[in-house]
Amino acid sequence: MRPRDDAGNALVEFTYLAILLMVPLVYVLITVFQVQRAAFGTTEAARQGARAYERAGRDELGEQRAREAITLALKDQGVRDAPQVGFDCGRQSCFGPGGRVNVTVTYWVQLPVLGSVFADARRGAIRVQASHVEFADRYAAR
Repeated sequence: MRPRDDAGNALVEFTYLAILLMVPLVYVLITVFQVQRAAFGTTEAARQGARAYERAGRDELGEQRAREAITLALKDQGVRDAPQVGFDCGRQSCFGPGGRVNVTVTYWVQLPVLGSVFADARRGAIRVQASHVEFADRYAAR
């Protein structure tokens, strides 16, 4: 009996290996791109939110303008879900000489496929957080 020819086996083996290696690689790349997009969005949102809050001159108006600026900055990066936003002025006033406001934006990036498997939104997600401190203009007339 003659041994059989191996012609064509390399193509089959290459196809299986390519599928086994490419699927996880594509998944990791998609996840990294989503996290990077959220990181860019939250960083810019925190910066723009702090600037809008500080320029408003009043707490009520400042928070409203900051939330609008944060939503707009996130939409620019393709982030559609609402983040968690925190405002902190410390022990002093946010406005006037020596005033400052710290805005923190926290967003949970849902992982592709895994995010829909878990019932808890935080278990299948990666947290991305950014903060920005904006100091009041000490020479501004208010």
